Amino acid sequence: MTNAYSFDGLIIFGLLIICTCAYMRQVPRLKQFFLSEKKGFLGVFYKASIIGTRLHLVVATACVVMGFYILFIK
Repeated sequence: MTNAYSFDGLIIFGLLIICTCAYMRQVPRLKQFFLSEKKGFLGVFYKASIIGTRLHLVVATACVVMGFYILFIK
C-alpha cells in the first residue's frame, strides 16, 4: 500500500490522473463531458490529458518504473 502523503504516493497519484485523463480523451462522450473546460479547477484534467497524449512514451516509462519500484524495492 502506498501512502498518499509520501513522495512516492504523489508521483503515483499524478501518473494515475495523467493516464486516466489521456484515456478519457480518446472516448468522445467522456472528452466532451469531462475535458471541455480549459481553465479553472477542471482545467487540470484537460492539461493532464494533453500531457498524457503528447508525452505518452515518457508517461508509460514512468508507469513501468514506478511499478517495478513498488513491487521490488518498497
